Amino acid sequence: MDKPNLKDHKQLGQELELFFTHDYAPGAPFWLPKGMVIFKELEKYIRELTENAGYLETSTPIMVNSVIFKESGHWIKFGEHNMYNLELSDDESDKHPESYTLKPMNCPESTILYRFRPRTYKELPLRLSELGRLHRREKSGEVNGLLRVRQLTMDDAHIFARESQIFEEVSNILDMMITFYKNFGFEYEFRFATRPEQRAGTDEMWDKAEKDLEEVLKKKGIKAGNKKGDGAFYGPKIDLHIKDALGREWQLATVQLDFHMPSKNAFDLKYVNEKGEFEKPVMIHRAIFGSFERFIGILTEHLQGAFPLWLSPVQVMILPITDEQNSYGEKLLGEFRKENIRTELDARSERLQAKIRDATLQKAPFLCIIGKREVENKTISVRTREGKDLGTLKISEFLNKLKQEIDKKI
Repeated sequence: MDKPNLKDHKQLGQELELFFTHDYAPGAPFWLPKGMVIFKELEKYIRELTENAGYLETSTPIMVNSVIFKESGHWIKFGEHNMYNLELSDDESDKHPESYTLKPMNCPESTILYRFRPRTYKELPLRLSELGRLHRREKSGEVNGLLRVRQLTMDDAHIFARESQIFEEVSNILDMMITFYKNFGFEYEFRFATRPEQRAGTDEMWDKAEKDLEEVLKKKGIKAGNKKGDGAFYGPKIDLHIKDALGREWQLATVQLDFHMPSKNAFDLKYVNEKGEFEKPVMIHRAIFGSFERFIGILTEHLQGAFPLWLSPVQVMILPITDEQNSYGEKLLGEFRKENIRTELDARSERLQAKIRDATLQKAPFLCIIGKREVENKTISVRTREGKDLGTLKISEFLNKLKQEIDKKI
């Protein structure tokens, strides 16, 4: 397919009944049932990765007192223009209502989780993950489908660690990024982003953080492009950039090293070391998707809606040749769904070629065609959405094939 003929993710989202946007909620998608299948499968996948890597899942409030962003330092840079802020009071006559914010990031609240009780060196590294809903006040002219939204979902995580643990933790995160994006077939490159002009923390903190991240890249033999001055507000970062089907470059995954938020000037985090003395942890921020919305938008365009089997909203379409095979089709439908295969039956009184065309347009990975012979032999004729004929298969044989591909995420 020529690049100019590739469809926009917004068009694909409607044609495949995945998601759409509406003027009632600019910058926030409406997810249809098929789109939610993709969303939930990606949630399941990132949870598997993080649980296997020793992360503990948490959840923090969406709306919090604005003072937390003043303590973190975010208010100076983002407060009035990039956050949704509300003045709330229990009494209409109150002349000094409290200010609350729909959180645009999870990191300040993650420090509150850390401070829930005293910590010791034995608990570190403490890896806290959160699939959090965030709100950012993007300008109306910049909002674009799933690629630039005001309401987003991040696969966020914050690791509280000792300075001696920085290399191993950042290294493991980079390995997770590489594994993740290789599985989706994306070309990727790393970029090293250094201190921005407007930032929190001291120059000493930034010197140390930048040196530590450079050391990780050097020891792992990773060549990273330079994003001078593009670091996070509180620390330098290593970003993963991918190229999509149109050759456009996107920054998605990120790992950031932060000495500021644990400091006395922010949340004053501490732990007790082996000698019974207080030390300050470092804070490592990381996200693998970047945001679910942007990742799904990019992936939808990149694959043109032809998602891999494990992600496909409909994995198998059963296509009876005539109405006489509908009862056998219903039996197969029940068997496949019992095995957790997302299956639909096209029982319309349409010609087979019309059913094949429609199933192909809906990007179903496998089409199971059943005629008189398949009913008699209790088999199915299988073809792929690309038109490859896999021949006649036993039901159990096909189910085993599906399960193996789904488990391998291919």
